[in-house]
Amino acid sequence: MPRSRRKPVTLWEANPTPASGEMSRLKRAPADAQYRLPLATASQTEPLPTRALVERLWFCVYLPRLPLESMPASTTARVLVEEQHGIHRVLLTDPELHDTGIMAGQTANAVLALQPDVELVERSQLLEQKTLETIAGWLEQFSSCVSIAGPDVLVLEIAGSLRLFGGLKPLRRQIAMGLDALGFSASLAITPTPLSATWLARHGQRACIRDAANLLPALRRLPLDCLDWPEASRAALGSMGIQTVGECLRLPREGFARRFGSRRLMELDQATGRLPDPRTAWRAPERFVAVFEMTDEQKVRELLLAISANLLEDQERFLLVRQQGVQRVTFKFFHLRAPATLLEVGGAETARAAAHWLELVRIRFERFVLPEPVIAVRLETGQGQELRPREVHLALGSKPARTLEYSMRQLAEPLAARIGDEHIHGVTAVAEHRPQYAWRVAGLLAGEATMDVVTPPGRARRPLWMLSEPEPLAVREGYPWHEGRLSILAGPERLETGWWDEDGISRDYYEACNPRGRRLWVFRVRQRRGRDAGYWYLHGYFG
Repeated sequence: MPRSRRKPVTLWEANPTPASGEMSRLKRAPADAQYRLPLATASQTEPLPTRALVERLWFCVYLPRLPLESMPASTTARVLVEEQHGIHRVLLTDPELHDTGIMAGQTANAVLALQPDVELVERSQLLEQKTLETIAGWLEQFSSCVSIAGPDVLVLEIAGSLRLFGGLKPLRRQIAMGLDALGFSASLAITPTPLSATWLARHGQRACIRDAANLLPALRRLPLDCLDWPEASRAALGSMGIQTVGECLRLPREGFARRFGSRRLMELDQATGRLPDPRTAWRAPERFVAVFEMTDEQKVRELLLAISANLLEDQERFLLVRQQGVQRVTFKFFHLRAPATLLEVGGAETARAAAHWLELVRIRFERFVLPEPVIAVRLETGQGQELRPREVHLALGSKPARTLEYSMRQLAEPLAARIGDEHIHGVTAVAEHRPQYAWRVAGLLAGEATMDVVTPPGRARRPLWMLSEPEPLAVREGYPWHEGRLSILAGPERLETGWWDEDGISRDYYEACNPRGRRLWVFRVRQRRGRDAGYWYLHGYFG
């Protein structure tokens, strides 16, 4: 998904006590900086005491099949190929092709000779990066520190999340089940340092190490293939008979740094906890934007609705992490030979449930016209808003309490989706004493209006039905008449304003009742001079 990334936030670990005062001042050294530590003797092969380690716990998510799983779903078996020196070679295959003789490193022609009906898919690193960022955004619901540690590796700090999710096992289970539901194969590992968790996850060990004292025995057995080191360095170590991390740790530190670089020695110390390993936290964008690209043009409405549903589910996960909702979603349907078609759906209140928005989109699709087949669908939303809590009534009696959770605003949403936003309006109050200017029509789905009658504090009641123009009333024996003599119930409320324009008023308003029991809102003109002075008028009816 295309996202506008914010400036990353660097999270620093507390600096553990290193072997010398020089390293206690070290925070974060560049990759090419010289790494100097006190040299070890032949017997000094163990790392520093683990009591200096910061109490943190890192969860690594390694995605070995991300290049293939980031591709759009297909009904046929797929083989992922990558161009290497002008030749397309196999990188990954679907599980059902494991027994067909197709292996990594084979050429595309060899694959087609073995399986002519197989689908060849070329690797897309841009799509992999977008998918990795999507998974990182999903993982933000479990930790405030999620870091992208490689093209297929994510690490998150979970020490502060254990109590929230009920412990380490429930948290690990929830992440594993969530990744599986999203369709990703992941290797998971949990250790006190992010680099050791990455190495163990790459090795395929489902490790869960909470005590730093148990970290070194687990790392000793790891082969060098788990380390993201250059092939030349691993080959040179192999020629010396060094095959595991433990054998590397037994080498003299000065000679190891001189031959393989101080950076490799620093990585060993960061993995074992001798040095801090600061990580840069990845942050998802504040607004959700997602694009679904199709291999060929489509005009089937049910297929487009299914694509819209998938995008809305991604939006729901994005908003769930932030505990937010949106009030409007915008779809753009792109065509090859015509401008993009816009479809906007608004809500009366903020919401994030994909089912809620999909129902409104389905209603709009009944009258939606596409000029051309669609090649891509884009969903974008505005700034997320805080969700309003709902009141829940407890059932204290023998029978459960039944409440009707439905309002005029909720009724307006499907109506607006069916006939258009421009035909649904609400009413909002305006800070004006003159009744004809004290209200205005507002868009109900814009979050600014209300369908209820608003009575501002400190002001008298206003009738539900206001006449567009006041009607004169007959006066008999000094009393106003409307289907009989009116009885004054309340008043007067004197309104004398608007003297600065041509529509000034000077009136005394009363709440009156006629013989039939109908309540009226009437006024009497107060001008001392003029043809309307002393006349009575009807301005509205109370409900």
